[in-house]
Amino acid sequence: MGSYAQPDWLIDRAKLAGRFPPRVRAKELWRPAPEHLAQAQDDATLLAIRAQEEAGLDILTDGEIRRESYSNHFATALEGVDVDNPGTALDRSGHPNPVPRITGPIRRTRPVEVDDVRFLRAHTERTIKMTVPGPFTMSQQAQNDHYPDAEAAAMDYAVAVNAEIRDLHAAGADIVQIDEPYMQARPDAARAYGLAALNAALEGVTGTTAVHICFGYAAIIHERPEGYSFLPELAGCPVDQVSIETAQSGLDLGVLADLSGKTVLLGVVDLSDPVVETPEVVAGRVRRAFAHTAPENLVVSTDCGMKYLPRESAEGKMRTMAGAAALLRAELA
Repeated sequence: MGSYAQPDWLIDRAKLAGRFPPRVRAKELWRPAPEHLAQAQDDATLLAIRAQEEAGLDILTDGEIRRESYSNHFATALEGVDVDNPGTALDRSGHPNPVPRITGPIRRTRPVEVDDVRFLRAHTERTIKMTVPGPFTMSQQAQNDHYPDAEAAAMDYAVAVNAEIRDLHAAGADIVQIDEPYMQARPDAARAYGLAALNAALEGVTGTTAVHICFGYAAIIHERPEGYSFLPELAGCPVDQVSIETAQSGLDLGVLADLSGKTVLLGVVDLSDPVVETPEVVAGRVRRAFAHTAPENLVVSTDCGMKYLPRESAEGKMRTMAGAAALLRAELA
């Protein structure tokens, strides 16, 4: 899983749920006083790590506990963006949203998530993964007041992401995942220059990488198309793993034939419903993929991040994932 349900004592979950995912900083969401926030985030991250271990997950994240959204933590740490005087851009739902305003060259002047991955590495012996927002998605979540076009901005975002990925691997991340949901939302632009930006972000990277492409948080985007508008294009991308969602949409898994050279992170846990599925139900969703790819090419995953779920639902769904994997391993042994 990527994001985990942040505790109520850490973040105002009612405020979080009542708005679109923030693209600029949203410090008003945090409950602890500023001088206590870092300590509280560390404590909550430890809880997220232990919850994943106790649920039986093989691959752990830090739960993105320190983030207000999957993208703004990284995007607002870059030079060249004015976050104090934000711009406006349309969200994937078509609504205007405050976003970073690009006022100069996009530059990564320091590592952004390296301390986070070091904290995770220090507190578990299991395989660990870190996520970063993708260059195309960040270029769509900004107001461009500097570059001649969005493509030029995306390519500079790619340089920043590439440097971050390299540092995350060096700091102990086994897998680094690039989140690119806007490739699905804006497929024409993704084909025009988004794929080139993604390839640039991966250039020279030797550690294991993944890309996540989805239909949006289930708590925000309620309608799901029956198929991806951008997915086969990733077959030629140098990424090792592709993360897709299939549970809520009932996706036709024939699309897996397009990704035959990739490990597929198969989203089989529905995040639109807080009710916890049984391991048998989730295992059934995974079995649908066996007609299109070998079981060893699959990783059981959630559709998207669990950020908006009640905490007890998130914990239960993680246990269900592990239970489904155990069922399937026993069948295939």
